[in-house]
Amino acid sequence: MGRKRKGRDISGWLVVDKPAGMTSTAVVNKVRWAFQAKKAGHAGTLDPEATGVLAVALGEATKTVPYVTDALKAYEFCIRLGQATNTDDAEGEVIATSDTRPGDDAIKDALQRFVGDIEQVPPKFSAVKIDGERAYKLARDGAEVEIAARPLWVEELVLTDRPDADHVTIEMTCGKGGYVRAIARDLGEVLGCYGHVVWLRRLWSGPFDAADGIGIDQIDQLAHTPELDAFLRPLEEGLADLPMLPCSPEAAAKMRNGNPGMVIASDVEYGDECWAALDGRAVAVGRYKTGELHPSRVFIA
Repeated sequence: MGRKRKGRDISGWLVVDKPAGMTSTAVVNKVRWAFQAKKAGHAGTLDPEATGVLAVALGEATKTVPYVTDALKAYEFCIRLGQATNTDDAEGEVIATSDTRPGDDAIKDALQRFVGDIEQVPPKFSAVKIDGERAYKLARDGAEVEIAARPLWVEELVLTDRPDADHVTIEMTCGKGGYVRAIARDLGEVLGCYGHVVWLRRLWSGPFDAADGIGIDQIDQLAHTPELDAFLRPLEEGLADLPMLPCSPEAAAKMRNGNPGMVIASDVEYGDECWAALDGRAVAVGRYKTGELHPSRVFIA
């Protein structure tokens, strides 16, 4: 028999405004410690030097992580023109330079090439796995890293500021799996001037906004207190992009046992992924089929 995991049975989402210089894993570990939670996870890695929204799920909310990970996200970032680095950000070694500095109109035109359904090659220094190894580990070891292009949906890519000839500030809204560093690298190549990310901030991720985030210092100050619990948001917020279907207590009991249960549906279609709710609380996620929800994930009451 496996050892029972120690900790509190606490569920919900904590929106953290991640500081620079801290890994996403370290943030999750800090949150789990502060809440003394049995289980924790996050919805989308941020690079160590990036800041902004890191949504951390506790307990039953970890079952909703895929729905936040799949949601749209928005980033603000600054690109340094005229320099390419081996990591595509300011932490790396400069490997190429250029004196070319394109004008604002040329940059705006080039940005349109990266809007819509695009193919993006992740940076060599990234967490992408190649034959079971992380790309960044292979790159650090000096191995030749070949990473296949991956599909990405970019909804919006806008030039918002040009503080000087060497720097541009851009906002991007995109789907799952987008690498801002790759956008900076590829934009620099298209413009013929090179480029890398100087700083990066995730403004929002799915239903969670950086303006509502709690800082690491405050988490430390409130650790193991009811005051910190007050910052938790319901796990149901992680299901914001799915239709909610009310159900009866009897149907809820069936679904929590893994069986189909009757739900009240109006504008959903056969096969749609939805979530069933009893008095506003999540019961299960599954597929709607002729008046019933067939559960794929169930939530402990």
